[in-house]
Amino acid sequence: MIFIRRADKVDAAPAARLVDALLSELSGSPSRYDERLAAASHLLSLDNRVFGFVAFALQQPVGVIILSENASIYAGGMVGLITELYVVPAQRSAGVATKLVDAAATLGRKRSWGRIEVGAVERSLKFYLSAGFVELGPRLHLLL
Repeated sequence: MIFIRRADKVDAAPAARLVDALLSELSGSPSRYDERLAAASHLLSLDNRVFGFVAFALQQPVGVIILSENASIYAGGMVGLITELYVVPAQRSAGVATKLVDAAATLGRKRSWGRIEVGAVERSLKFYLSAGFVELGPRLHLLL
């Protein structure tokens, strides 16, 4: 059975571990857990701007979703942005990611967000489309 819980500073370690696994899997880069733990601790303390949910199976963290709240004129107000979504390989196709997105959508409705957006890599695009997301086009970034 999968249990989803809103993340706070106490969940910084499992959130960081899961995001570290995500980024290592995507890029093939070595672990940077210590840096990610510091970032997770800081970001999860911003409880009115950054939000997270952790999925547990048998009390083990198996998935995470992190979102930030942003403002957008084109969306007519506040928008949620998924910055990370990861499920451990053994739990993929078990509905964990869908439950995490559902928790994020429930939060977004409570906070009156007009939408939730995500930048998807090709491997995750099919999941997001099946979860009801609509393609808007490519997402880019500028490193500062």
